[in-house]
Amino acid sequence: MNIQEQPIADHPSANGAIVARDQSFMTGYLEALSLVERLHRLLLDVIKDEFERVGVLEINAVQALLLFNIGDNEVTAGELKSRGYYQGSNVSYNLKKLVEMGYMHHQRCEIDRRSVRVRLTQKGREIRDVVAGLFERHADGLEHKGVLGPEGISDITGSLKRMERYWSDQIRYIY
Repeated sequence: MNIQEQPIADHPSANGAIVARDQSFMTGYLEALSLVERLHRLLLDVIKDEFERVGVLEINAVQALLLFNIGDNEVTAGELKSRGYYQGSNVSYNLKKLVEMGYMHHQRCEIDRRSVRVRLTQKGREIRDVVAGLFERHADGLEHKGVLGPEGISDITGSLKRMERYWSDQIRYIY
C-alpha cells in the first residue's frame, strides 16, 4: 500500500495534529506525493522503453537520464549531487559504469587531484540526443493533443519549485 492508498487516520505518522488538520488538504498532499513518486518511476520506464525501441540495451534509464542532465557540461559527481539530481553513491557508481562503457571521459581536476571531472564522449552525446528527442516528441504530443499547454506546464513547474524550496528549507533548517 502506498502513501495515497492508506487512510489518513490509519497512517503510521497520523496523530492528533494531523487528524485535526483539514482532511481534504492532507489527502491532496499525500496524493501529490504519491503522484510525484509514480511519475518518476514512469519517466524511467518511458526512457527504458525508448532505448529498447532503438536497440540500446547496455545502459539503464537512470544512466541515460544522467547523460541527458550532464549535456555539454564538464562536471564532478559532487556537482551533480549538489544540484539535487542524484545521491552520492548512485552518481559515483553510474559515472564509473558510463566511463567503463565509453559514454564519458574522466579526468582528474588540476586544482583538486581528489576530484574527477567528467564529460560526454561522442557515444554519450548520441544517448543524450536520443533522450532529448524523446522529450521533444512528448512535449509536442502534450501540447498538440491538448493534454497540457504552456500555461499548464508553467503552473506545474511553479508549484513543484515551491514544494522543492519548502522541502529544501526543512532539511537545511532542521537543526
